[in-house]
Amino acid sequence: MSSPVGIRWFRHAGGMTPLSLDDPAGRYLSFVEREEIGLLRAQGKGVREIARTIGRDPGTVSRELRRNAATRGGKPVYRAVVAQWKAQQAAKRPKTAKLASDKRLREYVQDRLAGDVRRPDGTVVAGPETPPWRGLNKPHRQDRRWSTAWSPEQIAHRLKVDFPDDESMRISHEAI
Repeated sequence: MSSPVGIRWFRHAGGMTPLSLDDPAGRYLSFVEREEIGLLRAQGKGVREIARTIGRDPGTVSRELRRNAATRGGKPVYRAVVAQWKAQQAAKRPKTAKLASDKRLREYVQDRLAGDVRRPDGTVVAGPETPPWRGLNKPHRQDRRWSTAWSPEQIAHRLKVDFPDDESMRISHEAI
């Protein structure tokens, strides 16, 4: 596929890479590791031995056994499926997104994403410098607005310049 077609597909996907449904790597325990913990615990192995076997810190294993054990019969029993479910429930974010709750920040971000930025007196603020479209690779009509829009990275950095003392006007480019 040509580069312009790939860029167009990326824009049509919202400028985001596809979501990965793989287990989180590194910091969080995977389901396979939880199964291993469950098997070793059922064999009567200690926390430190389990930690050595799966290559994790003993504190991580101890915390996992304490937080995510099933307590169905009144006695804590570690089961990998229950532990995975509990970990996924705990990982959910109960708070609302910052852009959803802060109207002023949302309007600031939306204006820059749309390329419609105006000063208080009504004059248009020029967006980031972009090269002109030329040749046969002109984008679809709907994609032309991207030539005047700001990227999430540019918006996140500009917030620090426009609002140096206001910590409520901060957001990461990933959140945008």
